[in-house]
Amino acid sequence: MKRTPLLHAELSRVIASMGHGDLLVIGDAGLPIPDGPLRIDLAVSRGVPGFADVLQAVLSELQVERALIATEACVPDAAALPAWCGSLQPLTPGVVPHEELKRLCKGARAMVRTGECTPYMNVLLYAGVAF
Repeated sequence: MKRTPLLHAELSRVIASMGHGDLLVIGDAGLPIPDGPLRIDLAVSRGVPGFADVLQAVLSELQVERALIATEACVPDAAALPAWCGSLQPLTPGVVPHEELKRLCKGARAMVRTGECTPYMNVLLYAGVAF
């Protein structure tokens, strides 16, 4: 059995196969998944699994070079990032309009659907290198 927090075999396989610059998306239950990217559907019911739990598990295995979130996730204070972005430290995610974020998803290797039902709780993670 694996020793790292991420136990989902398909998600772990995708992360292991990613190269520098490849895109992995973690989304809420409502984020549309376009044709093309592999769909990894973890959603069981509202809130299960939660976005933050899935993000933590993914970050235990994925070297992230940069991240993007939707501008709309920063409401009501457009200058402040959502609290969950702290788990991306030392990275500070970039911010793009939600429509642009959805367009960028088309280039993802995989999209992970969580049970999260908080609007705009999505992140695009671009793989870095560990050396």
